[in-house]
Formats: sequence, C-alpha cells, structure tokens
Amino acid sequence: MTSSTTSLSGEFTVAPEHPALAGHFPGNPVVPGVLILAHVLAGVRPRWPVQEPLMVRQVKFSSPLRPGESCRIDYRSGRARELRFECHAGDRLIASGQLGPESP
Repeated sequence: MTSSTTSLSGEFTVAPEHPALAGHFPGNPVVPGVLILAHVLAGVRPRWPVQEPLMVRQVKFSSPLRPGESCRIDYRSGRARELRFECHAGDRLIASGQLGPESP
C-alpha cells in the first residue's frame, strides 16, 4: 500500500458515564489512552484490507480528550502494511501513531 491508496476516517464520543472514567481523574476527567486506542483499532478493522491481527506500533498522546468531546480519527496508509492515524477533538491533536500487523 502507498499513502495514496487508503484514506479512512471515523468519529467517536465517550460518554461521561463510561465505566473506564471512574477515578480517571476525579474533578478533572480524562478519557484513558487505552480507550482511545480501542476506538482507533475498532474503527479501522472493518475497512482496512489487511486480515492479520493489528497492533499499535507507535503512539504519542498530545492533548487530553475529555468525556463528551467528539473525537475524529483520520487514517492513512504509510509504508507497506502500515497505517498511520491521528485523533482530533476540533482542531486539537489528541493522539497520533502507527498501526501494523502483528507479524512484520
């Protein structure tokens, strides 16, 4: 795959009542990174042609995502069998990284 062959996007919102938010953090709630990554992986799987199990090869969290904020995920293919992603809440970058199959 080349960067021009795959361009996907998706969106999600984590409700303030979500059980993963309990204690994360009282008075200053933040969506846990693992929950953001779960949405990244779930959003790409039905639309990306690689059939092997995917893993997060690299991730950088740039800004906190708050409960109730809408988060857009943009995907684009990188080198062969790699997929880059960026998560945005409005114009703010939340996270970015790279996905790929478990086997190199």
